[in-house]
Amino acid sequence: MCGIVGYIGEKQAPPVLLEALKKLEYRGYDSSGIGVITSDKGHMLLQKTRGKIKDLQALLEAHPFPESSIGICHTRWATHGVPNKVNAHPHADCTGKILVVHNGIIENFEELKKDLRRKGHKFASDTDTEVVAHLIEENYRGDLVAAVRKAIKRLRGAFALGVMSVDHPDALVAARVGSPLIIGLGKNENFIASDAPAILEHTRRIIYLKDGQMAVLRKDKVDVSTFGGKAVKPKIDQVTFKLDAVRKQGYAHFMLKEIHEQPEALRQMLQKRLKADTVYLEGLGLSDRQLKAVRNIVVVACGTAYHAGLVGKYVIERLAGVPVSVDVSSEFRYRQPIIGKNTLVMAISQSGETADTLAAVREAKAKGAKVVSICNVLGSSLARESDGVLYTYAGPEIGVASTKAYTAQLCMLYLFALKLSGLHRRISAGQRRLLTRHLREVPSLYEKIFRHKNAIAAIAKANSHFGCFLFLGRNINYPSALEGALKLKEISYIPAEGYAAGEMKHGPIALIDEYRAVVCLAPQSPIYEKMVSNMQEIRARRGNIIAIATEGDKAIARHAHQTIYVPRTHDLLTPLLVAVPLQLLAYYIAVKLGCDVDQPRNLAKSVTVE
Repeated sequence: MCGIVGYIGEKQAPPVLLEALKKLEYRGYDSSGIGVITSDKGHMLLQKTRGKIKDLQALLEAHPFPESSIGICHTRWATHGVPNKVNAHPHADCTGKILVVHNGIIENFEELKKDLRRKGHKFASDTDTEVVAHLIEENYRGDLVAAVRKAIKRLRGAFALGVMSVDHPDALVAARVGSPLIIGLGKNENFIASDAPAILEHTRRIIYLKDGQMAVLRKDKVDVSTFGGKAVKPKIDQVTFKLDAVRKQGYAHFMLKEIHEQPEALRQMLQKRLKADTVYLEGLGLSDRQLKAVRNIVVVACGTAYHAGLVGKYVIERLAGVPVSVDVSSEFRYRQPIIGKNTLVMAISQSGETADTLAAVREAKAKGAKVVSICNVLGSSLARESDGVLYTYAGPEIGVASTKAYTAQLCMLYLFALKLSGLHRRISAGQRRLLTRHLREVPSLYEKIFRHKNAIAAIAKANSHFGCFLFLGRNINYPSALEGALKLKEISYIPAEGYAAGEMKHGPIALIDEYRAVVCLAPQSPIYEKMVSNMQEIRARRGNIIAIATEGDKAIARHAHQTIYVPRTHDLLTPLLVAVPLQLLAYYIAVKLGCDVDQPRNLAKSVTVE
């Protein structure tokens, strides 16, 4: 949540900061601000506004900054205090000489604020962040780095900080605990940022700051140390993905672009991980012997990643015969989970910075379980804290509603299940060969679905007036129903629920009438006839049915008002295929309603707070 950018160098800081911040707007977009130290008189200047980056840009065009070569900026996802100009970052101390931007949550901010007020500090905002600026001021004795170091020792919670001071116009200070922060190394310029896309136009040399580390950036060098002051020699990584990955490339929205990137994302994963009929899980961190000793698997994840985990449960249990439970990460550690050394915990997160999932992983490790993560971001906190990590390499996902990250997570879970099935010999070699053959075909089947996207758009338009949607699926596509409902409500704000179709008669059937739409997932499978029976129950109550069915199934039209077809595949792989029309249906409905598809209200891409 929230986006941070900082710059120090020889260029004019404001335009560099603003362009970089635009690339982080998916992390938060309810308010934003920028602060600089002027080059001539060394004054601190600050501009903040409610709204999106375009509103900040308009403000800067109306009131441009003078020359400056150092600055920090922020785009916010509100936690403490409503989205307005006063609560927008950066925040200053009483003197106006120290400026702070912050991601995360300071859990003891009320206690600190009370203490600082007793000492005479005056607060302007409702945020927890402002406490940090005043705490640095309270500890400042002419040495900014020492003041930051003393201040952060009193903070509890998660934070990524960027700090600068009028008294030190040649230095930018950064620190992190539990919230991502990177350092970009350039020629006579250096950067801090919440995520790499912000600064790729300037440098690909990145330091992933670790928990408990701080850095002092000058235009020609960077010094990294622990919070205790011990110097650290950081690892410098080279970011390899292309700039095109963070541009729309002619698509109307990032979400639509990322939906269309799914064939290539999966194709690359399968080429890398599947050789003949052998699965290669580089980075797993467990030997075959250790993997075979696993007695149960617990998946922890949030949101879309949780739905991927639910599909994984069906697949792993069917192919490998290993019991799997799936927990919402935010609930996992509060139920006193019964796990031990023969439990494998699989943590799924696109960003690898999801706070609830990280907390669940720490709980699991404390109880002696092995942890393997499925993640899309190299060097993330989750990757560092896991015993093994299976990178999906799906490329940056800018749209807030997850699309390609979801199908990449699904694909990785199928590969893991195939690997495990080979050790447990639950299915025959012939069955494995058949499944791997069908799995390899999925990217080309996606491209086949895209050839009919105009028909999906027409169905979306015809149903966009409904005020409520119900998504129904059975067996392995029950999680698909949950995911379809989530996509629609995330970006269109239409109330939507996902249900196991067999549960409809235990309550949700009361909702069905001619004013609601029901999306029924009915691809060919062993439970197809049961799904059709559920559709007949809906029709009897005048429900408006959109069916997602297998190509060639003409009979389904008798039970649905409209039908979206997906290509035929192995029934176990149908969640991979139905995901695409569900994404497109949500997308086209949201567009028809005029919603901001890439930046839906109240949401942010990387959820780094509990």
